[in-house]
Amino acid sequence: MKIYNTLTKHVDEFIPHNKDLVTMYTCGPTVYHYAHIGNLRTYIFEDVLEKTLNYLGYNVKRAMNITDVGHLTSDSDSGEDKMLKGAKREHKTVLDIANFYTEAFKKDTEKLNIKWPEIVSKATDNIDEYLKIINALIKKGYAYQSGGNVYFDTSKLTDYYQLTNHKIDEMVVGVRKGVEEDKAKKNQADFALWFTKSKFDDQELKWDSPFGLGYPGWHIECSGISLKYLGENLDIHCGGIDNIFPHHTNEIAQSESYLGHKWCNYWIHGEHLNDETGKMSKSKGDFLTVNLLEEKGYNPIAYRFMCLNTSYRKVLVFSYDALDKATTTYNKLKNKVLALKPSSLLEEEKYKEYDDKFKEYISNDLNTSNAITLIYEVLKSNLNDSTKYELIKSWDKVLSLDLTTLESNNIDIDEEYIQKQIDLRNKAKQEKNYQLADQIRNDLAAKGIILKDTREATIYEINTNISHN
Repeated sequence: MKIYNTLTKHVDEFIPHNKDLVTMYTCGPTVYHYAHIGNLRTYIFEDVLEKTLNYLGYNVKRAMNITDVGHLTSDSDSGEDKMLKGAKREHKTVLDIANFYTEAFKKDTEKLNIKWPEIVSKATDNIDEYLKIINALIKKGYAYQSGGNVYFDTSKLTDYYQLTNHKIDEMVVGVRKGVEEDKAKKNQADFALWFTKSKFDDQELKWDSPFGLGYPGWHIECSGISLKYLGENLDIHCGGIDNIFPHHTNEIAQSESYLGHKWCNYWIHGEHLNDETGKMSKSKGDFLTVNLLEEKGYNPIAYRFMCLNTSYRKVLVFSYDALDKATTTYNKLKNKVLALKPSSLLEEEKYKEYDDKFKEYISNDLNTSNAITLIYEVLKSNLNDSTKYELIKSWDKVLSLDLTTLESNNIDIDEEYIQKQIDLRNKAKQEKNYQLADQIRNDLAAKGIILKDTREATIYEINTNISHN
């Protein structure tokens, strides 16, 4: 396995601390709103990484946090807590907001075939762990109390910016957006480990601590949860590139100062999903969610397919035209796979030859684009249908595109959903958007739902002739 490591700035051979167990941590969502599909692109690549490691024979233990307190709207320990912002917006408690959007996030991951991590822990469930780390950092001289808060002293480190290309003078107040003067800090690069009521009197969630009634900073949460569940030697830490600074930079600083040794060997980051105006964000007002894609008649797995056709390290520009093309291509591919009639014996030598090639692609910095191209190569080959089918079924353990799954075979037909899709298709035809109308028809066909246009109305029937379950 070779993977691009942000820490070393090149593709490294992956060597875990323990060959029998790979530890992997992924930064979870701040659950103050729905996740937009740009957020979810990161979780798709992390899902592929975990499944790739499993496919290559590694046993993976993965943990993820749920940030339900402490994530501020600024890089410089200023602005309101995002959770409080969400609670004010919807006139609910912070915990109500957290529970609702955690469940919404989980549903989104299910729709995108993203495996829920083995360990998922809320930030608010680990206060004692943060306090233990903060106390140790103060005793070691890496942290200090000032203005009612506890800060990490970045001047104590010679390699604070090891994960980035930042220079100290770039952090001067006014040079970079989000860098504001905080007179309580010794150095403007210092970051908060614990906030007290002296700074945010209206914060809803607070805990007793040796430093006063308050709540943890965002960065300490991931360090605490990772150390608690995955131990002192972490193999892989993932996130989006916007996590590199300051979040992951600060995690390294506090974790390695606390431990006294190197903490994590591989830092892996996914690039942004941009729209045609730039980076997607919730601050733009209406933003793209999985639910919105569904309302427009798209299958969420077509979006996953779109993501996997580009390297996770390249910026992906979203447009409905691009998603339309991905949907059409995905439906055609799935229909070709479902048309296979496996009935022969497996061609074992050829199976291994192609499977080795698949492993070569995915183990080379998660080259999912080549892996998908290999599926087309197999379909065009002279392999018998059983070998083709078993190869694709096996590879889909990593790609998770439902290529061999006929959803209607489960068979609990959602008539309301089907009628909604028919209505969307009829509207598209009225607006002469025939491409979208065809996509909706093809998407339903991939699920075994065949549409028939009659003089009176569009009806459907279930295709029971194709079944590989």
